[in-house]
Amino acid sequence: MSSMPVSITPETPTGPGLTQVQRVIYTFTAPSKTFTDIKRNTSWWLPFVITIVCSYLLFAGITMKVTWAQVAENNVKLNAKQAEQMEKMPAEQRATSMKFAAIFTEGIMAATPFLALIFQAAVAGILLATINFGFGGKANFWQTYAVCWFAGLPGLIKFILGTIALFAGMDPESFKINNFAGTNLGYYLPPETSKPLLALATSLDVVTIWTLVLTAIGISIVAGTKRSAGYIAVFAWWIVVVLFGVGVAAAF
Repeated sequence: MSSMPVSITPETPTGPGLTQVQRVIYTFTAPSKTFTDIKRNTSWWLPFVITIVCSYLLFAGITMKVTWAQVAENNVKLNAKQAEQMEKMPAEQRATSMKFAAIFTEGIMAATPFLALIFQAAVAGILLATINFGFGGKANFWQTYAVCWFAGLPGLIKFILGTIALFAGMDPESFKINNFAGTNLGYYLPPETSKPLLALATSLDVVTIWTLVLTAIGISIVAGTKRSAGYIAVFAWWIVVVLFGVGVAAAF
């Protein structure tokens, strides 16, 4: 898969750089400007701050409009086998299990921005190895890490949509913590849909595709490779992840 590196972007820019706010805006309107500026400065603090704000807005919406106990109940209803097991439990044991599930889910949601630090680091590391060793790129880890944070900004639209839906009067019993925004096909399928098909349909998400495209543009710019190398590196890994998810859904 190796190929000779072909630079299609300018060298590290000189002169005054973009502000963090400009970078965020250009991520949506002129992404090449943002990613080119990352070659100068790998700061990514503003996307992280925005992630914290959007995450906790959704967290507050769930707490006030749904409750974490209801989230746990909804999760059980979406899993026929788990629901059957719960029904067989004594009332006290079931109550304890549901309470633990609610606390666990709430804790994971509360930690989302900080778990994102680890997740983005893992993605950046994988993409860095792929673009450098597979396509002769010259990126470094912090450049790729910053690309991942800025490219991930469209994903926050889902948090905003989910929050709006909750405060607009969404039925708490219909809220799905793992798919709370209608940006993918899986959101509209009935719960009885086969799990592999549901996993595949959920992965076909317009916001996710948007993020992947931005990531591909970003890593190709910071690595100094052809744009096609960025697309191949990013979408190849996405296909692997989607197939793995569908396989797990089929197995369990």
